[in-house]
Amino acid sequence: MTSTAAVLAQQGDLLVKPEVEWVAITPLLVLVGGSLLLLTLSALTTRRPRRGTYALFTVLTCAGAIIASVALWDRVQDPARGEFTALVGALTIDGFTVFFSVLIALSIALAALVADDYLRREDLEGPELYALMLLSGAGGIVMAMANDLIVVFLGLEILSIALYVMAGMHLRRVESQESAIKYFVLGAFSSAFLLYGIALVYGATGSTNLSEIAAFLSQNVLESEGLLLAGFALLLVGLGFKVAAVPFHVWTPDVYQGAPSPVTAFMASASKAAAFAALLRVFFSAFSNHASDWRPIIWVLAVLTMVVGAVLAVVQRDVKRMLAYSSINHAGFSLVAVHANTERGVAGALFYLLAYAFMVLGSFAVVTLVGRRGDAAHDVDDYRGLARERPVLALAFTVFLLSQAGVPLTAGFFAKFYVIGAAAEAESYALAVIAMVTAVISAFLYLRIIVTMYFAGDEAEGDAATGRHRVAIPFGAGVSLAAAVAFTLLIGILPGLVADFARDAVPVLLSAAP
Repeated sequence: MTSTAAVLAQQGDLLVKPEVEWVAITPLLVLVGGSLLLLTLSALTTRRPRRGTYALFTVLTCAGAIIASVALWDRVQDPARGEFTALVGALTIDGFTVFFSVLIALSIALAALVADDYLRREDLEGPELYALMLLSGAGGIVMAMANDLIVVFLGLEILSIALYVMAGMHLRRVESQESAIKYFVLGAFSSAFLLYGIALVYGATGSTNLSEIAAFLSQNVLESEGLLLAGFALLLVGLGFKVAAVPFHVWTPDVYQGAPSPVTAFMASASKAAAFAALLRVFFSAFSNHASDWRPIIWVLAVLTMVVGAVLAVVQRDVKRMLAYSSINHAGFSLVAVHANTERGVAGALFYLLAYAFMVLGSFAVVTLVGRRGDAAHDVDDYRGLARERPVLALAFTVFLLSQAGVPLTAGFFAKFYVIGAAAEAESYALAVIAMVTAVISAFLYLRIIVTMYFAGDEAEGDAATGRHRVAIPFGAGVSLAAAVAFTLLIGILPGLVADFARDAVPVLLSAAP
């Protein structure tokens, strides 16, 4: 008994007790706490809350997360303190983490404002969607701050499970149920690929911690890299599914079309940003010494994603499917920046993701309003004469479409400019040329919608007279649209406001604190 107690005491001395620095994960705690508090209060309240209460609570929660992120930004940018790890090296708190915490919180807030009127219109009002968005956003932040492949997987699952439920929330639409099933089944396959990739990387390096993996690969030469390369490939399959990279994009058009439009807006902005955060954190930080092994794969994925997204978007008639293929094309542009494997490339990707989040949120806000009750009026003909009936709404949509096309004086122009510049600096000239060609092809899609809104002419007069395009613009959606338009135009004139933020948010690799 005495010897057993001595052994246990000796083992206890060797155990590392993780010290949780709660301040480091404040943005995450705010989102999770806000979600739980929202569900608890709604369950305990017998009276129906006032209109907009749930959306306002969600926006305030996101504002709290942003304030907490700003406090962390001041800390990590302080030369005396700098970046640090938390939870025994499982999480990295740096500018990269703060950048995506702000991006995801903003996406949730704008999507919640759009969802407010939508849920009442579709008789779906309740706290569930807002709580799920907050939880999903928390999973995205976990992916951005992960310093361990297991933590990446956990964040991905938290993000995805909430999204599966949100995609199928419109119980009276068969398309919504179908999109949820497709997303769930294919998402399960992608998660399995990611998990197998993590297992293979662990087998090759002996660790799942990104800093330990990087140290091992820099200090050792593997006799056979087959296991490691297979791990790279499977990791790219798993993360490629979430960023909608071709050929792992097949779920995107159907899910974007069938899911409730505000959910699609959240999915296209926050979910895509979180997936790219994990991709950049893992490959740019941990595997940068083996870039010659994975960059050719990224090159192929970027080309396929840009070309397929641009070409198939042009032949669609459903506006949600058009924007789905457009989002695939935009993912290709972000992959171009990842391929550069430079700090300028990462900064370009961050700028692109933030600019795109506002463009796509604004676009789907318009789609939500034009879709009207039933969320089914998404054919391109449903936009005929919209400029005549709702000129402000049509103008806002035009700004978002022109920005996605990369027209000067919009955020989209500088987003594409920085990405292509990073590719040229990395001497990926062919990739830069292909990116510019696909941008021209995509411009046809955006101009087609604009022409339909403004130049439908006599064909739209009869429909307008019958009130076909009498689209209401509720307060919440109006605020979301105004914020998205203002950001898109402001960054198109003063890109340095975001460019400096992105340059200072390049991810760093830190060892666990002793």
